[in-house]
Amino acid sequence: MSGKGGAAGTGAGKKSCCWVSEILEEAGLDRERARQLRRQLLEGVVLMCQWQLQRMQQHAPPEEPAAARRRRGRRIDVE
Repeated sequence: MSGKGGAAGTGAGKKSCCWVSEILEEAGLDRERARQLRRQLLEGVVLMCQWQLQRMQQHAPPEEPAAARRRRGRRIDVE
């Protein structure tokens, strides 16, 4: 990123959070838009986890007696 003053000493005292803020601002990403994107991303992760749990429940073998369950683990096929 080129600064206003010169080459080497332009941003010597700047904190990294200020650099990040500048980059986001230049990209047109303000705080509210970043918050919206974060929310969408987290909601997407939640939906994906719920989908995976549904798939696991659909492919689960029928219930076995409690004694049989303790002897071996349940095998789940991964696609």
